[in-house]
Amino acid sequence: MAVNSFMVPLGTPAPHFDLTAIDGGNVSLEDLKDSPATLVAFLSNHCPYVRHIEKGLGALAADYGARLSVVAICSNDSVNYPDDDPTHLAEQAARAGFTFPYLLDDTQEVAKAYKAACTPDFFLYDSHLRLVYRGEFDGARPGNSVPVTGSSLRAAIDTLLEGGEVPAEQNPSLGCGIKWKPGNEPS
Repeated sequence: MAVNSFMVPLGTPAPHFDLTAIDGGNVSLEDLKDSPATLVAFLSNHCPYVRHIEKGLGALAADYGARLSVVAICSNDSVNYPDDDPTHLAEQAARAGFTFPYLLDDTQEVAKAYKAACTPDFFLYDSHLRLVYRGEFDGARPGNSVPVTGSSLRAAIDTLLEGGEVPAEQNPSLGCGIKWKPGNEPS
């Protein structure tokens, strides 16, 4: 069943994280803060909504280069959803052309702190790590004929990088609900 993202209030500070990457080592929010814009994307390997846009996300990250710090986080229960274990996430990163860190939120505390609801779920922050955009990648969905361009997210990034104010009217992301570990669902 498809789930919409929560529309976290704009201006909310980015919650701290320090997570293990799928290729080893740790990445924290502080490692990303030197860019004029930071994108935190909650993803998974098995979700058809993510698979539909994953190559577009890889291209988006490459297009912005150092002007945009990008990190992906998988918070899904990989015991009950083994397609979201580190090996399969590494396969996804290679398939999609991800050049950014892909992190594991095994405790699911980071997803709760961000109020992530679905995959994909995107959170764009300014240079002060204040939320300026939370919403869809674009209007493309599995089964519709809308091309995957990242137009919604790109418009927000472009406005932010040009020093403008990102419009507050934003469309929520739509995707597979986070696969919470039994008893770990947010209250």
